[in-house]
Amino acid sequence: MSLETTGYGTLILVLLMALVTLATRWGGVYVMSYVPIGYRVRQFIGAMSGSVLVAILAPMAVQGDNAARLALVATAVTMLLLKKPLPAIAIGILTAAMLRQI
Repeated sequence: MSLETTGYGTLILVLLMALVTLATRWGGVYVMSYVPIGYRVRQFIGAMSGSVLVAILAPMAVQGDNAARLALVATAVTMLLLKKPLPAIAIGILTAAMLRQI
């Protein structure tokens, strides 16, 4: 199956991706409505954000340029200091953007 990426093809692709995203998010909420939220499940959910962060940043450590590696270090330091993934991601993005402008 192929779809043109000109004209309405792009809009159709974006709408399909939005539908898939909504289906997975709503499906996850539906499935989790049957799972009792105990201590272990809370720990698992809490660890997921950190594991997603590592999965995104690890390839940059191996294949990225120096700006990406320094952004990874800035992200790791921020994560260790603040223990919150969102500010760490923001600092990493800002570090990479500033270093690539130099």
